[in-house]
Amino acid sequence: MTANVDLGPGAQRLAELVARVKDEELGHPTPCPAYTVGDLIDHVGGLALAFTAAARKDTGGLTEQSPSGQASRLEPGWRARIPSDLRTLARAWQEADAWTGMTRIAGMDAPAEMVGLTAADELVVHGWDVARATGQPYDCVPELLVAARAFLSQVASPDAPAGPDVAFGPSRPAPAGAPMLDQVVALAGRDPGWSDQE
Repeated sequence: MTANVDLGPGAQRLAELVARVKDEELGHPTPCPAYTVGDLIDHVGGLALAFTAAARKDTGGLTEQSPSGQASRLEPGWRARIPSDLRTLARAWQEADAWTGMTRIAGMDAPAEMVGLTAADELVVHGWDVARATGQPYDCVPELLVAARAFLSQVASPDAPAGPDVAFGPSRPAPAGAPMLDQVVALAGRDPGWSDQE
């Protein structure tokens, strides 16, 4: 896997999806069993800050814990703040130094390249989550899908914990010949055919 993946298209797509979420959709379920739409958006806002700090090797408080997922934390201006923070994340990972050496995320030291691939996975999978939960269309550039799959192929497991409190559940087999996006979300423990009508 080559480093220096351009996270810009994924960040921009997720930013657009978040900005279009309506207040009445915040309580809707998502393909991520632990989160409502509002919880997921709060999580996206937190991960934008944490992965920006990781890119800059700013290993202080933002990189010490997993981003929360609590809709109650969303302030009135979140539709502007979170998309802006997502674009800042993408710019931070455009710096070559972001992909070199070690950094820190969720309280753990890790190779920066692996953390960058993790960010790609978060953008892709949570972009799909938000889109699917709010009835918005979703597409993703192939480079980001390849990066997300590279990350998930190293960490996903069919034996991972499951249940309503788990953000990324056991990996699932994707149908033969499935599009790469379906393969990625299945690896992340999602049902590619998920609907909030289930």
